[in-house]
Amino acid sequence: RLVGATTPYPDPMLHPQAQAAVAAAADDLSPGDPGYDIDAQRERVRRFNLAQPREEVAVVSDLDADGVRVRMYQAHQGDGARGVIVHLHGGGFVLNDIDVHDRVCRAFAHRSGRAVLSVDYRRPPEHPFPAAPQDVDVVLDWLRREGRTHGLTGPWVAHGDSAGGNLALVAALRNPGSFAALALIYPFIDAGMSGSSYGTEAEFGFGLPEARWYWEQYAGGADRLAELVSDPDFSPLDSPALATLPPTLVVSAEHDILRSEAETLALRIQAAGGRAVATRYLGQIHGFWRHLDVFDAAEPLLGQVAGFVRQHTGD
Repeated sequence: RLVGATTPYPDPMLHPQAQAAVAAAADDLSPGDPGYDIDAQRERVRRFNLAQPREEVAVVSDLDADGVRVRMYQAHQGDGARGVIVHLHGGGFVLNDIDVHDRVCRAFAHRSGRAVLSVDYRRPPEHPFPAAPQDVDVVLDWLRREGRTHGLTGPWVAHGDSAGGNLALVAALRNPGSFAALALIYPFIDAGMSGSSYGTEAEFGFGLPEARWYWEQYAGGADRLAELVSDPDFSPLDSPALATLPPTLVVSAEHDILRSEAETLALRIQAAGGRAVATRYLGQIHGFWRHLDVFDAAEPLLGQVAGFVRQHTGD
């Protein structure tokens, strides 16, 4: 209780915008439902996002990074000399693509003043683990060899949200010393699904059954998931190499089942002797960060990540 007050503090509450988003999605089929069509969902979300207004940038180029499609954004010609943000999109490994994230990558390029390189990694169930992290490694090798040709000569930052946060973290762990910074937005990094927030936040649109379904798709089946749960390239929260990470920003949403694993990661990096900063966005739910016109918190978060990038790439 607040000293001198006559009423206690309220229990944690959803932001009204988050309440509206949860209500709007209440009748959606959940992943794993017998009627759930992965291809139809991918196309629906892609078309919806491509229909949204987007910011103009000086450079948008689709490139072939040794067989992996990437899309480069520069708000101003020459931004790639100031830094390169390797962006890995979320979507439970299964959903979304660089078209879905096109709008937010343009905004990210503007806010950061750096080139954004969005990676169209292979997705399960067609391409289970380790296809996605292998694709990221291919892109990094290409960037080392061909980046100068495309004006991508600045320091690198790895960035991802949700499943993309997993891939960004794994990329930094597999390529120590390659990144100047790492920025993770509610990363999906514990295949054991053991965090306390799985039991307290599951009512807000993203629960344990959905999380398990995504992990099983990524693994290539429930049996293989049991085999991979301790593999740090698959489930990196328990990696023994967290001390090798560059300065890391970890963002969590208060009402997200992934909150515990994100915040645990930040604490473990610190305990291992690394540098990590963690921010929890109160009242928010999983998925809010890229919906700049829906959630008031999305733009400040984008600015926070952009500022962290600038801080660690020489600005």
